[in-house]
Amino acid sequence: MRQDELSPAPGSKQGRKRVGRGNGSGYGTYSGRGCKGQKSRSGFSLMPGFEGGQLPLIRRLPRKRGFTNIFRTNYSVVGVSKLNRFEAGSEVTPEKLVAARIVKSLRYPIKILADGEINRPLSVKADRFSAAAKAKIEKAGGTVKEIGHAAETDQ
Repeated sequence: MRQDELSPAPGSKQGRKRVGRGNGSGYGTYSGRGCKGQKSRSGFSLMPGFEGGQLPLIRRLPRKRGFTNIFRTNYSVVGVSKLNRFEAGSEVTPEKLVAARIVKSLRYPIKILADGEINRPLSVKADRFSAAAKAKIEKAGGTVKEIGHAAETDQ
């Protein structure tokens, strides 16, 4: 088989619809547009969402609810179970959390949450603690100290 002998699959290629070439063609008189109306006119175009003059769905639905609090504080969140990487009795500071790659950077204040269990006494320093996380650290024999974040103290 040569390249010039190849032909497309039957039905995959279709000729262009030639409208307005007499009734014998099947697309004479109204050229496949039906009778009168907006869609039969030349130059007709419809904007997306147009519903023929009826109030469009996009305008019938209520606007987006709620608001965005521009004063919200974003925290780098650390679960208590991730603190098990540190040796028993050691001091865990934000800098050590970054060095251990538990937190990406010190851009945001760090909050310790009670995700998982802790099985060693640690002295943990962070910007915020959840009440449950504080209880778990102290139950394991460790201590908790809240420190202020640099971004909050500058203002």
